[in-house]
Amino acid sequence: MTEYKPNDYKSAVKPSWCPGCGDYSVLNALMGAMADLNLNPADTTIVSGIGCSSRFPFFTSTYGFHSIHGRALPVAIGLKSANPKINVITVGGDGDGFSIGGNHFIHASRKNPDITYIVMDNEIYALTKGQNSPTSHEIVTKVSPYMSVEERVNPVMMALSFNTSFVARGFSGDVVQLKDLITQAISHRGFSFVHVLSPCMQYNDKITYDSVKEKIRPVPENHNLSDRIAGMQLVLEVGTYYTGVIYKQERPTLGDKLNEVKAKSQTNLPVDFSVRDIVKQFS
Repeated sequence: MTEYKPNDYKSAVKPSWCPGCGDYSVLNALMGAMADLNLNPADTTIVSGIGCSSRFPFFTSTYGFHSIHGRALPVAIGLKSANPKINVITVGGDGDGFSIGGNHFIHASRKNPDITYIVMDNEIYALTKGQNSPTSHEIVTKVSPYMSVEERVNPVMMALSFNTSFVARGFSGDVVQLKDLITQAISHRGFSFVHVLSPCMQYNDKITYDSVKEKIRPVPENHNLSDRIAGMQLVLEVGTYYTGVIYKQERPTLGDKLNEVKAKSQTNLPVDFSVRDIVKQFS
């Protein structure tokens, strides 16, 4: 059996993010996690939406699908449903995932497909050169000279409230921990969400590596991963970013449920049962 190394997942396209962008570290962590799990690039697909972080499919040697803004999750769910044997990893940013794509996050959590969702949160729309995103703190931009009037969202709290079956938070400034979190997420059977604090050095000076480091605390060792309320209490602590696995629940996946429905639908059917017979029921 082939043993894959992190470099085996690199494509010939060189990453082109701004200097200091946290997405470089997330890409390295993802390739390290895939190597740790020895995922075959030919059996792996990375799906993205639109944004700086959504360039991952170009920089990796796996199959890739660069979808439209906010629609990475339904594409990923469709791929996994059509071919359950492949590994499906979805990547995106805070604007892509929690604004136009926020509704898909809710229903992916409900469905519990066996896919991983990595969101790089820089609290800004960076690809379009600096507009408020759903996670932005009070910042002044060209399109919001008097700051945003909207409340910012808490992505990890959202995931917990939706009962996402695996919830973790990492930091692009700690590649070792992030690689471990992504490894656990991919290994989890169900919908896994990894929220990554990933500073943008070009368009958002409110979230820097130093400012994030000051607020980071590890998830307490005695934290009960199956206690969703305890996870919410950690996430709601003002001024602190807890990193690590926050919540984990084992439950049937979307694939399990589809297989169950398929088995039931094919039980005790008449030998000559046809599509015409189905249509007659509604005529």
